[in-house]
Amino acid sequence: MLNYFINKAFYAVLTLFGVVTVIFFLFNVLPGDPAQMMLGQNEDSKQLATVKAKYGFNKPISTQYLYYLNDLSPLSFHSKNTEDYTFLSQEKYNAMTLFSLENTTLALKFPYLRESFTKQGKKVTSVIAETLPNTFVLAISAIIIAIVLGIVLGIISALFKDQWLDRVIQVFSTFGMSVPSFFSAILFAWLFGFVLHKYTNLEMTGSLYELDDFGEAMHIQWKNLILPAIVLGIRPLAVVIQLMRNSLLEVFNQDYIRTARAKGLSEYQIIRKHALKNAMNPVVTAISGWFASMLAGAVFVEYIFGWNGLGKEIVNALNTLDLPVIMGAVLVIATVFVSINIFVDIIYTWLDPRVKLE
Repeated sequence: MLNYFINKAFYAVLTLFGVVTVIFFLFNVLPGDPAQMMLGQNEDSKQLATVKAKYGFNKPISTQYLYYLNDLSPLSFHSKNTEDYTFLSQEKYNAMTLFSLENTTLALKFPYLRESFTKQGKKVTSVIAETLPNTFVLAISAIIIAIVLGIVLGIISALFKDQWLDRVIQVFSTFGMSVPSFFSAILFAWLFGFVLHKYTNLEMTGSLYELDDFGEAMHIQWKNLILPAIVLGIRPLAVVIQLMRNSLLEVFNQDYIRTARAKGLSEYQIIRKHALKNAMNPVVTAISGWFASMLAGAVFVEYIFGWNGLGKEIVNALNTLDLPVIMGAVLVIATVFVSINIFVDIIYTWLDPRVKLE
């Protein structure tokens, strides 16, 4: 088990290092001056030089890349010169000094994702911390819908194989996989939030937290979660139905299932005690992949429904070329994706004892 986690951690670090390298060089070859983006229309030559020196934009691209790795690393080296970019400022870094040499300090810190270009120096970690929980709520709600309905409909489809009920579920599943999320979002928002508003009492747009009628306090508006969660869950729901049906039909053909039937066990007992757990492996794989991709795939859904999550923030950052926010969001999504893959491997060993962590 320990060796497994060491190997996984090593490959996870390599993967994230590759992601960091790609996004850094990808966004730093784009046209435009980051210092000018930060200053906007208030720039002058002196301010421009000051901002470039403060954020290291006046350094070669290779040096900027090393600065970025140093900012992201939990163990980082910092200069004692207050004019250097790497100076250990408590306003910039949330760090603890480990030891110091002549001109260098080694510190233990949280990864520093830098500051937004367009939010008056607001830290990217603060931007993500404000929006990521809303995206998690939306993604978890969507995946719960997909898991519960997908497993139930998949079991029903397998039990009634090639009958009319199975065909209806298969048509629904195919339709769900074919329709793009942005089209479903527009359709659901218009139909249930506008045309049928007086019956559903749902809004076309809205986020998890909204101001009250007096504009004094924020309160949770759970009904705003319904439409985006359903729309985001449609495609994984369709995939789970197909996988659950096919996997269960394959398990039904195994010898131990025939033995269980020969012993007189009911279909409910066979599914609950024997078939369901062994048929869940491909479903778990699909669910893990979809949950991770939902953090990135929720972009259109959040934007159309006005859901204040990470996806909507990414769209706004792309429109304003707020590169630190884009890069920080991509890194967070990649980290979640890698973490989920490790977690899924552990679940495999519980579902199927024949699977070993090697």
